[in-house]
Amino acid sequence: MTQSIGILTSGGDSPGLNAAIRGVGKACVSHYGMHIVGIRDGFRGLMENRTMPLEGEQLSGILTLGGTILGTSRDKPHKMPVNGKVQDMTETIVANYHANGLDCLVCLGGGGTQKNALRLQQAGLNVVTLPKTIDNDVALTDTTFGFDTALGIATDAIDRLHSTAHSHHRIIVVEIMGHRAGWLALGAGIAGGADVILVPEIPYDVEVVADAIKARKRKGKPFSIVAVAEGAISRQEFAAQMAAAAKKKDKKVAVVEPELVYAERTLRLAQQLEHLTGLEARVTILGHLQRGGTPSAADRLLATRLGTAAADLIEQRQYGFMVAARGESSVPVRLEDVAGQVKTVPPDHPWVASARGVGTSFGD
Repeated sequence: MTQSIGILTSGGDSPGLNAAIRGVGKACVSHYGMHIVGIRDGFRGLMENRTMPLEGEQLSGILTLGGTILGTSRDKPHKMPVNGKVQDMTETIVANYHANGLDCLVCLGGGGTQKNALRLQQAGLNVVTLPKTIDNDVALTDTTFGFDTALGIATDAIDRLHSTAHSHHRIIVVEIMGHRAGWLALGAGIAGGADVILVPEIPYDVEVVADAIKARKRKGKPFSIVAVAEGAISRQEFAAQMAAAAKKKDKKVAVVEPELVYAERTLRLAQQLEHLTGLEARVTILGHLQRGGTPSAADRLLATRLGTAAADLIEQRQYGFMVAARGESSVPVRLEDVAGQVKTVPPDHPWVASARGVGTSFGD
């Protein structure tokens, strides 16, 4: 019998989502003769039964588009605001899945989406997922689509900031996305030639950062670029978090903070560096600029490769997997092994070693 497949995008928008939708859709329709249903605005759209057809016409011309033609949301099936109250809408989602005659639900998203997809699998749905996020922090995949594009945007921003930093003899502190993973700041910092890179995985000492900047000044370089991940923290903050976690007898330190706190921390860092070095400091927060625009060729290729691999899994009726990138291949990884895991930067990662090798300071 012809399989009917639902596709949704969840979480933050990311370059390559439309390429992935196209990859899944075209392979399912053209290669396997399946029926595709697009679900609007993530899990909320499935709860509200808002769908759209995904035929050849809808899948044509979207490869180069940023964002997602399906729309997205951060709603969770088990914690969804409805009529002013947060409710568990899992049963409604399951009912709408069956009402649409779906045989499988394809979920495109980051770490939160993997957890929500697993919950729906445990509720009895057939699910396949793809790893999407500019943060590159989804576990058990070499990379996620969206990361390469954001990396290029952040690198270009650092390139442009070099000229104004040099001209005015300033410290430019540029805040880069990534939540609690430093992949984006690390990669862009290396590629853009940042003098200091601060990531969440390596707590920094502001005095050490200031000393690195002053050492550059003594060598006749009275300017510096500081690439800081939005989740980077000082040693003092890290120690405070560890103490609080120990007090609660909780070995996991998982402090989720709003974006405003990230910005406040970055501004405070700039003020501290200005005071300690005697150099004028300016802050640039790239924010959602990193998530927009046309996806890079690498992200289009990755999204298409993973999307068509998802179609192969669905044809084989292998459900409950995330399609992960491994080298130039793709492999199915059990959702149970992915959900709840975060891929952070190992302090001894080759990128870190390379950055240290060219004299970049990590503030440690």
